[in-house]
Amino acid sequence: MGGHCAAAAYLEAMQNALIIAHGSPADPEPQEAALQALAARVGTYLPGWCLRGTTLALPGALDRAVAAQPDALIFPFFMAEGWFTRQQLPRRLAEAGMVSPRQTPAFGHHPRLLPLLAKVAEQAALAQHLPPDTTLLLAAHGSQASRASATRTEELAAQLREVTRFRIVTGYLEEAPFVVDQARDLGPALCLPLFATRAGHVAQDLPAALTEAGFTGKLLPAIGEHTRVPAMIAEALVLAN
Repeated sequence: MGGHCAAAAYLEAMQNALIIAHGSPADPEPQEAALQALAARVGTYLPGWCLRGTTLALPGALDRAVAAQPDALIFPFFMAEGWFTRQQLPRRLAEAGMVSPRQTPAFGHHPRLLPLLAKVAEQAALAQHLPPDTTLLLAAHGSQASRASATRTEELAAQLREVTRFRIVTGYLEEAPFVVDQARDLGPALCLPLFATRAGHVAQDLPAALTEAGFTGKLLPAIGEHTRVPAMIAEALVLAN
């Protein structure tokens, strides 16, 4: 079981928290390891806490995590509040033995996410010697079944238009407007993936769509990979505890 915890004899006196992401069903082990590493980084900001990370995709992983921390505060490492966080995650937690979980808002609703997105994009534009009104393509998951991902992405896009000078364009991998269409003929541009983790969508599907579109700009890391994210998660856990 990965994470940041003191010796077992002291666990009853500690605050327990569990960071949960969707993971990658096709290749679950790397994302499981990534969530455990993330929990360890978050734990450096929270002395006196026991932090663990896990995914929904690796069979048995959530059950083991809940068994180790049945009273843990849950941090959903998802980009939007929707079906996964409000229905699937509570159902899976209940099946694992956590009937009434305490759950923070999803990562994508963190109040510090907007300024982080703006800073990341502005720093990238400066590094690429691009003007302040460069096109910024926000790439997100989207869904044919739920509006949660698109709704949150469009909210963030509207907010970024208010606080930056970028020309903001949004595109999705699994619903229209698709990334492959939105990324065409942009010229010098930036693509910022609104994903919590670097799973198959960020590592494979998004680069493939950009290549098909002839995108010549800079593809940035998923926002959930940023070095400031562990501190943001720690802050959310403290506020919710």
